[in-house]
Amino acid sequence: MPEMEKTNFIHNIIDHDLETGKNGDRVYTRFPPEPNGYLHIGHAKSICLNFSTAQKYGGKCNLRYDDTNPEKEDIEYINSIEEDVRWLGFQWDKRLWASDYFDIMYDCAVDLIKKGLAYVCELTPEEIKEYRGTLKEPGKESPYRNRSVEENLKLFEEMKAGKYEDGQMVLRAKIDMASPNINMRDPIIYRIVHAEHHNTGDKWCIYPMYDFAHPIEDAVEGITHSICTLEFEDHRPLYDWVIEKVGRWPQPPQQIEFARLNLTNTVMSKRYLKKLVDDGVVEGWDDPRMPTIAGIRRRGYTPEAVRDFCERIGVAKANSTVEMSLLEHCVREDLKTRVPSRNVVEKPIKVIITNYPEGQTEMMEIENSKEVPEMGTRQVPFSRELWVDGDDFMEVPEKKYFRLFPGNEVRFKGAYFITCQEVVKNDDGSIKELHCTYDPETRSGSGFEGRKVKGTIHWVDAATAVPIKIRNYGHLMIDDPEGGDKMIFNENSMEVIDAYAEPAIKDAKAGERFQFFRHGYYIADAKLYSDENRIFNRIVDLKSGWKPAK
Repeated sequence: MPEMEKTNFIHNIIDHDLETGKNGDRVYTRFPPEPNGYLHIGHAKSICLNFSTAQKYGGKCNLRYDDTNPEKEDIEYINSIEEDVRWLGFQWDKRLWASDYFDIMYDCAVDLIKKGLAYVCELTPEEIKEYRGTLKEPGKESPYRNRSVEENLKLFEEMKAGKYEDGQMVLRAKIDMASPNINMRDPIIYRIVHAEHHNTGDKWCIYPMYDFAHPIEDAVEGITHSICTLEFEDHRPLYDWVIEKVGRWPQPPQQIEFARLNLTNTVMSKRYLKKLVDDGVVEGWDDPRMPTIAGIRRRGYTPEAVRDFCERIGVAKANSTVEMSLLEHCVREDLKTRVPSRNVVEKPIKVIITNYPEGQTEMMEIENSKEVPEMGTRQVPFSRELWVDGDDFMEVPEKKYFRLFPGNEVRFKGAYFITCQEVVKNDDGSIKELHCTYDPETRSGSGFEGRKVKGTIHWVDAATAVPIKIRNYGHLMIDDPEGGDKMIFNENSMEVIDAYAEPAIKDAKAGERFQFFRHGYYIADAKLYSDENRIFNRIVDLKSGWKPAK
């Protein structure tokens, strides 16, 4: 299948920097998540981009936690982030924290005050917003903007000492209240938060804002290329302003923005995903329907497929939405050469082969993978009583239906030709069982070259069948049926089905993947699977809905 054209303008920039000697021969990136939730598939793109860029150029990539907001951070999120990065196949050079630099950031803020480039402001949050102006109208200067350096230093020190309450005052950069970029209209760079910090304890009650902290972190670490998503493009002038005005770094980092990943039928908002978790709408952050990396890992996606997907979509400067079917295609392409097949029947219907010897069982040799003959074969029991899939029988067949129906002959995969002779029903009219006959001359592998049949179906021996539960998933989110531009939770995003599997399924281990013949790819649930509770999650179905661009 042809691949999509791959683009990466960021690597073009780095190539030029290396050619011109801008950073010597250094390429140093970082992945800077905020530990306030689980990472999602959108973060996977950023992880792959930052770490693989460092790998490509023989450079380094740090994992740095943006822990400047102590009220929202949790060690659970930190542990999950590190598991996600490792699962995707990457290892950081250094694990760092924004809070490692709180002393440096404070000193930088003091430097700005001394240079007359920052001031303590006592406007309320509502007043600051009102004074900021609009996209069409300039802002209005704060009445506290022209305080003396001495007064600002004294007030900022008192803020640090805990003299004031949350929100009572802030430190703002003094830039330009008439700037066409609202982010440059005297942005807040420090606020008061009386909260214990996971890393620094109660040492601080003032914390830097992200737009002030981030460029300082990058500069201190010697980051050469600070790669972030497109929503930070309007913040880049402030990023550059902080580094320039603090003036401590002769080789400043360069911020480069790329388009974030948007997927159809998928919400990329940690806030919304957290609400689904908190409200008990899903099983947790690792619910297989969730677009979190933990969720898709439990769903059965492979890191190789996710990296392939991120490579295929390339790195663009303009926002766009990628079809979920492309991600599913990458998963399917990876799994089809890696996992063995097993016979599993859903909505089972009992088949009795009336002319087959009672008490007899044969072992049929069936290939483990049509794609990979090297996977070999397995022995599957076959006897007089079998289960077939409910979708493989139709009492009144539609046109071009070639599976089992009264009077029709089909191949039971790996076994014999079977003809349906009679439909036996219960008192309520439902099907009790099908009475069929077999042709003993047609055993698979026997060299039979007689008549041909158009249909082949799979089966499970009734005496040795293993009951399992299958969880089939739909999209977690669907378009608003009332025509709005928002997506809503899909109440029918999970279907639980009772099924029967061939006895080889008993050897399955939690986290092991299989192709259920003609149904899709499945994984033994890593969290719930046991011998007493055989739960399989559908990873992806067999049919691809993605078509490559022409």
